[in-house]
Amino acid sequence: MKLFNSLTMKKEEFVPLVPGKISMYVCGPTVYNLIHIGNARPMIVFDTARRYFEHKGYEVNYVSNFTDVDDKIIAKANEEGVTSEEISERYIEECKKDMAAMNVRPATTHPRATREIDGMIQMIETLIEKGFAYEVNGTVYFRTRKDPSYGKLSHKNLDDLRSGERSLLVTGEDQKEDPLDFVLWKPKKEGEPFWVSPWGDGRPGWHIECSVMSRKYLGETIDIHAGGEDLIFPHHENEIAQSECCNGVPFARYWLHNAFLNIDNRKMSKSLGNFFTVREISEKYDLQVLRFFMLSAHYRSPLNFSAELMESASNALERIVNAADNLRYLRENAEERELTDAEKELVSQAEAFAAQFDAAMDDDLNTADALAAVFELVRFANTNITASNAGKLIDFVENELSDLCGILGIFTQRKEVSLEEEVERLIQERQDARKAKDFARADAIRAELLAKGIQLLDTREGVKWKKI
Repeated sequence: MKLFNSLTMKKEEFVPLVPGKISMYVCGPTVYNLIHIGNARPMIVFDTARRYFEHKGYEVNYVSNFTDVDDKIIAKANEEGVTSEEISERYIEECKKDMAAMNVRPATTHPRATREIDGMIQMIETLIEKGFAYEVNGTVYFRTRKDPSYGKLSHKNLDDLRSGERSLLVTGEDQKEDPLDFVLWKPKKEGEPFWVSPWGDGRPGWHIECSVMSRKYLGETIDIHAGGEDLIFPHHENEIAQSECCNGVPFARYWLHNAFLNIDNRKMSKSLGNFFTVREISEKYDLQVLRFFMLSAHYRSPLNFSAELMESASNALERIVNAADNLRYLRENAEERELTDAEKELVSQAEAFAAQFDAAMDDDLNTADALAAVFELVRFANTNITASNAGKLIDFVENELSDLCGILGIFTQRKEVSLEEEVERLIQERQDARKAKDFARADAIRAELLAKGIQLLDTREGVKWKKI
């Protein structure tokens, strides 16, 4: 199996530190609001990587944190007149709901920054003792120039960062020894949460938390560290510097980074009005569609989100579910007998699709090609499996389809939808059609509901419905 290592900028054969086991850290969200679809991409991508590793027989210790102390959390708390803890607790729970809806499995451990402060203080003390950090007026900074390998992940040297790449400079103050030095500990401000430290009351910088949580739950050197490519600099670069200067050993052996998600070919931004939360997407689509969409491209390729592409993903996912439905239907009345020679040949052909799937995933987790193998299996099933086949053959093909989709976190069982949910969905679709002046579609939806015994009533308070 080969993975593209952002550290070396090439594909490398994956060999874990401990045979049969993988230690994996994925940077999680800062919890001050509902997660957006940009947050969803690494969640889905690296959950899928974990599932595939487990399919290969590895025991995976998967750690993904929640950043629950941050300027944005404090600002949100002040805006609402509540504590930062209330904000972070609320949005951690909401994040977990969205993750479950996307079929992202809980991590082995979900550490929270505020529960690991002691470990952060200890690491900062060690960095000061070793000369890699210094304190000025209650703020502790990391000396980037003391670390000879600083910049090895972002492939920038310090002189480039200082002179030609000012946009990459870490925010600096006059009290720093060097503009590139970054904060490990900051003094408290009025109305902010704080913890007691040797340098005064305050709170940790952002970067130190992941170094500490990774070391505590996975060890000083880990197999895989992953996250979005926007984290390469400064966050992941600074994690490496802190961890390796403190611990004296390599931090992570393989670095995996997913590419950006754009909306209608533009960067997602609230100011552009193209900012979508996962919760908003769930109002229009089952989040299995979002998961399928995220896996339809290689994780290192930029991905463009649009209504048209989501509709395409929805239709493609429907083909898989329909094929699985058909296989289960055929199985109900299939003969219980041994396979014929022709059916054994069909089993061999079906097995080839699983090998094709594994080959794609072994090539740097290529989910796009893995999905192509799934659709080859769907076409094979639709073309070759009939009611006259032995139950054993139908079982084999249905199980193989279910297993491959399961590795991708995609369900082949159709989700049961209540009448109320279906009616509300169609009413919303009708409202959208009317706004778009697609009155033919709006009338068709009214007729469709009427045929199901549902009458729509357009009132001043909105659309009401009743059974007739």
